Amino acid sequence: MSSLFLLLAVLIAGPASMLEFRYHSNSEMEQYLLQINASNPEVTHLYSIGQSVKGQQLWVLALGLSPRRHTVGIPEFKYVANMHGNEVLGRVLLLQLINDLVRGYRDNETWSLQLLNSTRIHILPTMNPDGFDEAGTHCQYSQGRFNYNGVDLNRNFPDAFAGLRRQQQLREEKREAEVRAVIGWLRTESFVLSANLHGGALVASYPYDNSNKDSELVDGASVTPDNDVFVHLARVYSHSHASMHRGDRCDDSMPFLEGITNGYQWYPLSGGMQDYNYVWAQCLELTLEVSCCKFPPVRELPALWADNKKALLAFMQQVHLGVKGRVFDASGVPVQNAVVEVKGRRNMCPFRTDQHGEYYRLLLPGKYSFTVTYPGHEVLTETLNVPYGPDNYSAMKHDFLLRRVSADPTQSNLPHANLTPADPTPADPTPADPTPTCKHSLQAEAAGSGSRPTWTRFWMGLWFAVVLRSVTE
Repeated sequence: MSSLFLLLAVLIAGPASMLEFRYHSNSEMEQYLLQINASNPEVTHLYSIGQSVKGQQLWVLALGLSPRRHTVGIPEFKYVANMHGNEVLGRVLLLQLINDLVRGYRDNETWSLQLLNSTRIHILPTMNPDGFDEAGTHCQYSQGRFNYNGVDLNRNFPDAFAGLRRQQQLREEKREAEVRAVIGWLRTESFVLSANLHGGALVASYPYDNSNKDSELVDGASVTPDNDVFVHLARVYSHSHASMHRGDRCDDSMPFLEGITNGYQWYPLSGGMQDYNYVWAQCLELTLEVSCCKFPPVRELPALWADNKKALLAFMQQVHLGVKGRVFDASGVPVQNAVVEVKGRRNMCPFRTDQHGEYYRLLLPGKYSFTVTYPGHEVLTETLNVPYGPDNYSAMKHDFLLRRVSADPTQSNLPHANLTPADPTPADPTPADPTPTCKHSLQAEAAGSGSRPTWTRFWMGLWFAVVLRSVTE
């Protein structure tokens, strides 16, 4: 009976207000996530996107006013850390971020309420728990970088440039378990903005990481169609950080102007996660190198959290850049896989509406020409004046209403006549089957709403009872 009372006390009181500054083991981190989820069910939802090679769960905590499922008009944001097992500060930062967001919500603090009211935030504190278990503590050179199979996870994603050059099939079954889990995750959530936390340098790196040495290569950088947005996003993090923007804070690293860099210009890599996010999942992702030392001493953790906290919050707010809305067919039904293109931004894989008929385009303030294409409907072109949304925690909202094509066969404005080389096949109104290089369809049910292993309140309560009984006996 005493165990039951202790369990109730934990659930009522919630987690300790102060999360310790130290490196928590994978099991300790799991216990913390379970506890904070059980104590704050109204704004948190814990789910797993899969397992590591050794069978450890890849836990994600979703935070927001509707944490279990997507809400139309609310953008999806994610942070991922510890992709390289020996780059460990990101784990600490994301646990502290979770703690602060929940504490701010419970204390009715405006900054937390604004973020959680306007954004669904997903946090994966470790993508490589097996590597972390083996990690050494040397600042630069230590074991643990790779997963249990000895593979660098940031070289294991399908590569956009190799795919476009050789029409390479993705062959996902041959990729590492952790990579397959993330690819599946990207298919179940329509992420808009993301960052991947690394260590060993102090810089915000943006796509592309690779190149065909074709038209995307400009002055040594591999430039995306959304380069202006990526540079802005990198600057937001760098200039919100205590010292990253100075660009020369690490003794054994090259200087970076404003603390930002194009990934390819820094060093080319194939199979990186940020390029995969952008090309296949239409999610803009940065790689954030958040500490000169890959495994900083424990005594430095409070100061490193203070250095990064403002930047982590400011970057999340940028998910509200640009325009968002839905595409409706002539009957007023929202449609999936309508192509939503912005003039002058020829993405390798065109941005398409998701299963809710939604689109999100991160854009800086300005005037933009949008073209919307959907089978059986006239091509729609509209010009929008886009304001700066992050200050108001909302992108500009604009819906596109389509009209059916005329029966007149002489008309030339049919969707099929307006396909660009980047989109050689018509948009499919059912779950998509785009070209082999752009094959990335959203599943009907999101990961955070139960399509993958989740911990319900019942099982969490049972878990707590077992743990607490073992402690008290």
